[in-house]
Amino acid sequence: MGALETRHEVLALNLPGFGGAPELPRGTRPDVAALADAVERELAAAGFDRPHIAGNSLGGWTALELARRERVRRVVALSPAGMWTERERRYSDAMLRLAYAGTRRVRAQARVLTRSAAARTALFSLVASRPWRLDPEDARRAIEALADADVFLETLEATLGDRANRLEEIAVPTLIAWGTRDRLLLPRQGQRFARAIPGAELRRLSGCGHIPMWDDPDLVATTILSFTASDVSASSTPSAVGAA
Repeated sequence: MGALETRHEVLALNLPGFGGAPELPRGTRPDVAALADAVERELAAAGFDRPHIAGNSLGGWTALELARRERVRRVVALSPAGMWTERERRYSDAMLRLAYAGTRRVRAQARVLTRSAAARTALFSLVASRPWRLDPEDARRAIEALADADVFLETLEATLGDRANRLEEIAVPTLIAWGTRDRLLLPRQGQRFARAIPGAELRRLSGCGHIPMWDDPDLVATTILSFTASDVSASSTPSAVGAA
């Protein structure tokens, strides 16, 4: 956040039902279209008119949907979901369900567990390439946030049962960035996004896992800033949005 704020006004968002964010209205299926609608409302409420947007995983897929709607100027999608084969989809589904169940089981002991580098490694190796380096308090908050996300399974079913589509309609500059050590969404999926989106650039984040902000926040910030640099020079009020 600090690095991005040197050049941008930054709005950091949680998707509906996650990280304390309000859930979608009752009866709304939490698919990517509905999540993008919610983010679009937040952008409008904050006065963000066609900002740059960056998102990771499901947030990356949501960011690409906003790009397809021409709601943003540029998009950086970090290991976005939605471009799996059926086999890859089943694998990710199983791993995410196990992770969710695990955090629910250990939530009450999260503060004690995350003090141990060995425990952090066991708990976060799916999404971080160097989980032992995680700050214990950050790790605790991550466990509690996932365990408390009652909408997790419903959102998983609504999104993992779908696949990114209409990507050829994206006309804004797009960067797909993928951790080379992503164990949840395999890096080869990045090539599929790059082929499907006209003019998209693909960059590899060396040594990073599925959540690259945990492994190398400086690299992620530099990646975003370098991609938005040309627009920054042309605009007196540049902006960036993070959708988690």
